Amino acid sequence: MTNAKHWCSLLLLCVLAGPQLRAQGSLQDYQRAQRFLPGNLRHSIYVADVSAHWIDKTNRFWYHKVSQKGSEFIAVDAEHDTMDPAFDHEKLAGALAIASKRQVSAWDLPFDTIEFAEDGKTVRFEADDAHWPCTLADYKCEKQRDEKSDEALSPDKKWAALVRDHNLYVRNVSSGTTIQLTTDGVSGYDYATPLPALRLLVEQGTDNVKQPAAVFWSPDSTKLITYRIDSRNSGHFTSLQYVPNDQLRPKVYTVVYPLPGEVLAKAQPIIFDIQEEKRVDVKSPPLELPFQDGPGFEWSPDGKTIFYDYDERGFKAKEIRIIDPATGDEKVLVRDSSEQYVDPGKEFYRFDNATGELLLASERDGWNHLYLYSKNGQLENQITDGAWVVRQIEYVDEKNRRIYFLAAGRERGDDPYQTHLYSVGFDGRGVTLLTPENANHSVSISPDGAFFVDNYSRADMPGKSVLRRTKDGSEIRTLETSDVSAFESAGWKFPESFQGKAADGTTDLYALIWRPSNFDPNKKYPVVEHVYTGPQDFFVPKTFGGTLRLQSVAELGFIVVMIDGRGTSGRSRAFHLFSYKNLGGAFEDHVAIIKQMGARFPYLDMDRVGIFGTSAGAYGAAHAMLAFPDFYKVGVAISGDHDARLDKAWWNELYQGYPVGEDYVAQSNVTMANRLQGRLLLEHGDIDDNVHPAETMRFVDALMSANKTFDMLLVPNMYHGESGPHAAYLVRRRWDYFVQYLLGVTPPKDFALTEDDLSAGRERRRQ
Repeated sequence: MTNAKHWCSLLLLCVLAGPQLRAQGSLQDYQRAQRFLPGNLRHSIYVADVSAHWIDKTNRFWYHKVSQKGSEFIAVDAEHDTMDPAFDHEKLAGALAIASKRQVSAWDLPFDTIEFAEDGKTVRFEADDAHWPCTLADYKCEKQRDEKSDEALSPDKKWAALVRDHNLYVRNVSSGTTIQLTTDGVSGYDYATPLPALRLLVEQGTDNVKQPAAVFWSPDSTKLITYRIDSRNSGHFTSLQYVPNDQLRPKVYTVVYPLPGEVLAKAQPIIFDIQEEKRVDVKSPPLELPFQDGPGFEWSPDGKTIFYDYDERGFKAKEIRIIDPATGDEKVLVRDSSEQYVDPGKEFYRFDNATGELLLASERDGWNHLYLYSKNGQLENQITDGAWVVRQIEYVDEKNRRIYFLAAGRERGDDPYQTHLYSVGFDGRGVTLLTPENANHSVSISPDGAFFVDNYSRADMPGKSVLRRTKDGSEIRTLETSDVSAFESAGWKFPESFQGKAADGTTDLYALIWRPSNFDPNKKYPVVEHVYTGPQDFFVPKTFGGTLRLQSVAELGFIVVMIDGRGTSGRSRAFHLFSYKNLGGAFEDHVAIIKQMGARFPYLDMDRVGIFGTSAGAYGAAHAMLAFPDFYKVGVAISGDHDARLDKAWWNELYQGYPVGEDYVAQSNVTMANRLQGRLLLEHGDIDDNVHPAETMRFVDALMSANKTFDMLLVPNMYHGESGPHAAYLVRRRWDYFVQYLLGVTPPKDFALTEDDLSAGRERRRQ
């Protein structure tokens, strides 16, 4: 029996069997839930989602397809409307098997990304930690040694930049001659070295990590811009990896990790002229870095200008700056400011390379819209306006002065979060809808702007991937169509959209509801909310593929819900700002919506409501239980940032405010720990590279001081979220927690999930 047939048979058995198999939280429910995990879904259904990789500057692209059949690479010629295998999979598998001396399946090739070279005569990929070029004329593969990972090649590949002993060098690739560009670099005040994240240290097993030199080459390879970072006075976090793979003793790692209000590392931009062997210091105050990594820079195509954007500390202003590479002179082209914040995730820009004009997105008029500035930084006109939001610029037709962009909320009757592709003139005239289907659209436009790939679906509509013409949105061909027939034939139903009112009684909110596939409206079901309230985005899935990850929880015998309350993004500026200095105030909306769901659907048990989330969602899960202890009875908080005073500076200074105020204290879970009444499970990894486990431990200390009963899993070798070698164990324990304390049922003893259950395709083997 095939995997798909086995899955369908099991699901049918569970749906149609008698009462002995219908008890919530039973072994059969766990087995059905297991079949809904990502690694198993790929054997049963196919979700159309084409990621187009355009080949050079042509109208040809390839994509990787993973379906019930297996894995394959498809090549499409948009101009000639052809679609074929990207290469002979059998021949390439055979050639790779000979060269690598191991078995290779044509339908499960050990890579998911390719590159066409030599005018399409060779395909390149990475497998077995090596680079492989395979010629397509005779199908011969050759293993090549890995390139040096700590060098940054110039565009013409004649120079390589590298860092040694905290100083910057360039190497002539052909002659091997090395030029030392700096001599005064020291630890903590070094050149071209990004501030590394903990994950990089753990992966390399050392604090002295290797990473590519952080340089940004000019298009003609004659100059580069880089920076020198001073992190000597910055705050650091130390992490302890309890169970390293290569030794018995734990390992200790220390990284720069500034907290809100602390001294930040500072970067000084510097330009080097390689031909003249000349250093030019950029005339700019040092750039404060509110977290790790380093600043980024871009060159104009003619190499005469460098530009970058800079967020002032506290994110109350963003400046787009330009640099003269010959002199190091810098000026602010555009400055956008706010009394609250200018969100770097919403404000984006694009230059017109022909005229030097700037296209800028800003929330300044109450909605995220596009503005046109002259090359001298003068506002020419507002391009888009209205009670809807621009999400992203996808393509700029400089010749015809037309912009192609994704936006949401403009089409009457649509879910206001659903995106469509539009075009508009630089003057704001002629707004044209190019993707009319009532669905969420994501697109990839060809290099010349003539064609685009459109992936569209809804939570209740599996959707398609189609190839369209950009000039009018007309469809050329269907590339892929989702197939969920195995689900539907077994009685499974799509998640249901729900619209209700916020706690203010007037603001429309949007949610999703998942039911188990053996749903019985005559029974009572506990409610489990999956929560994330971070202001940087919205989180209720708007695509069919995005909805699948929560069905497994519903199969255990729950009604699962997700809600986007006030304070998340994707709507108006006022909607977005509800969470400013108020990250803990979002949950009244969630309680209000769930109560409205209960009033409409009597099978929801309002006396048994649980909640879980990760990161800011973990803060939310615990905070909801503390703020509404009579409503939320069971919670699981994974990798939680429970106290903003202990979390990364950038995120919290942006959304909770800067300077640090008393609201940081008032909204901390640590401060509210004495309010816990229900059952709470805390999970945190020892090597969390985003939220340090100190946040959970401080919360634990407060819970113990308040004499509260709770549960905790401190997980070895877990980064952020349920990850690492114990991810499957953690999913099962989370299931068990809700089954035991919300359903009131003893879970199946030691039910075993595997890594293969959780991850689909190539990603599983790379973890």
